[in-house]
Amino acid sequence: MKYVAYISILILLFSGCGHKPDPNDKYYDIKECKKEISTADDIDESERIDMIIVYKSKNMMELYRDGKVTKTLPVSLGKNPKGDKVKQGDNRTPEGQYWIRRKLCSQKYYRSLCISYPNPNDVKEAKAKGFDPGGDITIHAQEKWNASGYADDKTLAKNWTRGCVAITNKDMESLWYSVREGVPIVIKE
Repeated sequence: MKYVAYISILILLFSGCGHKPDPNDKYYDIKECKKEISTADDIDESERIDMIIVYKSKNMMELYRDGKVTKTLPVSLGKNPKGDKVKQGDNRTPEGQYWIRRKLCSQKYYRSLCISYPNPNDVKEAKAKGFDPGGDITIHAQEKWNASGYADDKTLAKNWTRGCVAITNKDMESLWYSVREGVPIVIKE
C-alpha cells in the first residue's frame, strides 16, 4: 500500500500538475472585449493615466497621472531594439512622440493599444531614404499560449516583437482600463 502511495505522489510531481498551454488553442475569444468597448466599459476613471513613457534601454514603461509616475512595467521590444525604426520589417521599436489612437481586441495578443506610428516626421524620414516606414505598432499583451502568465519571465527576458511594445496579460488588464484614446506616448532610447 505504501508503494502505491509513493508511486502516486511521484506521478503527480512529475506530471506537472500546473497549467500547460494547449498549442492548438491559438486565439483569444474577443466577444467580451468588444462588448466592453461598445458599451464604454473599457475605462476606470479612478485609475486613469494621462501619459506613457517607454524607455527602450531599460525595457521599462512608466505610466503617469498628473505628472507623477503611478506604475512602472517591464516590457519587451522589437527583436532589433537598438536605434529608431527606419523601415517596415526592421524589427525596431520606433522612437518619438505618439498617442494612443485606438483600443483593439486582439485574437492573437489578447488586447492591444494602437500607437499613432508613423507620425509625419517618421514618414518624411523613411521616404527620404526610399523606405516604407511600416505601421501597426501597438502596446500588446501575450499570445494565447502564455495567457495564464505561465512564461512571463521568459517572454520579458528578451526582445521578441516585430517592433511593438509587449507587456504581460496581467499588466495589460490594468493598463487597458486606465487609458483612453488620445493619451500621449513617448518612446525613448
